[in-house]
Amino acid sequence: MPIIVNLDVMMARRKMSLNELSEKVDLTLSNLSILKTGKAKAVRFSTLEAICKALDCQPGDILEYEDQKKKTASRNTNQKV
Repeated sequence: MPIIVNLDVMMARRKMSLNELSEKVDLTLSNLSILKTGKAKAVRFSTLEAICKALDCQPGDILEYEDQKKKTASRNTNQKV
């Protein structure tokens, strides 16, 4: 999936545990874990807003887009022949 979730990076920067974030944003540990591991297929704006408020960050600090075609192309040019 071309959307990368950097929630773990922001949590580490803020020195916040999954339990603490879960309490602050009122999400279950399992749902937050699914989001953190990048296995979520969707996220509500209200959830994203609550996470950004709790971590004092912007949505772009948590979510990142990576073009799979460019990634594959750069991988192919870096291979030895």
